Amino acid sequence: MSINYPTGSRRVSHVENTMRTGKTTKKALMFGKRGMGLEEEINLANDYYLVNHMAVIHKKPTPVTIVKVDYPARSAAKITEAYFKQASTTDYNGVYQGRYIDFDAKETKNKTSFPLKNLHAHQIVHLANILAQGGIGFVIIKFTSLNETYVYPAKELIAQWQKLNGKQSISYDEIVGRGYSVPASLSPSLDYLKAVDQYFEHLN
Repeated sequence: MSINYPTGSRRVSHVENTMRTGKTTKKALMFGKRGMGLEEEINLANDYYLVNHMAVIHKKPTPVTIVKVDYPARSAAKITEAYFKQASTTDYNGVYQGRYIDFDAKETKNKTSFPLKNLHAHQIVHLANILAQGGIGFVIIKFTSLNETYVYPAKELIAQWQKLNGKQSISYDEIVGRGYSVPASLSPSLDYLKAVDQYFEHLN
C-alpha cells in the first residue's frame, strides 16, 4: 500500500487471502494470534476489508461526558473524571454486500458454554430492533481456551435469551450447531466475513 502526497489519497491493490495447509502454516497461525484479543483481531480484519474494498465496518465510539480535566503541563491535558452518556448497544456496525450488519464481540474461557451474563438486556433489544428493520445482527463468540470463533445469529441469541430469561448459559454444542465457524486464516487473522457469507447463504 502507498499513499500519494500531498493529498493523502491511497493507492491500494487487492491483497489475496491465501493459505497453505500444513505444519508450518498451522504454527504461523498459532503464533500469529498469540496475545491478540478478539477486538484487536476484528479491528485488523476491518482494516483489511476496507483497504480491499470488501466491506465498510467500524467499531462504534462510546459516548462519554467529560466532567473534569487536569492540566499537569501546559501542553498536556489529563481526563480525571468522566461518565458514559448512555448504555452501549453493540460493538460494531457497517455495510457488507449491500446489507447493514450490526454485531457484538465476546470472549469466554469456558469450554462448554457461553455465559449470558456477558450480554445485557438492552443489547438484546437493540439486536431485535435491527432484525425488525431488515438488518443483519449477530454476535461473534470466541472460545479462547479452544481457539475457536463463531458467528452466532441474533435470531438464535434472542431465542435463547428469552428461553433462559437472560440467565445461565448457551451450550457450546448449541453455538456450534446453529452458528457459523470462522475458518483459520493468515491475512486477516480472523476472516469473520467468511462465516458471515455462510450465514447469508441461509438467509437467501
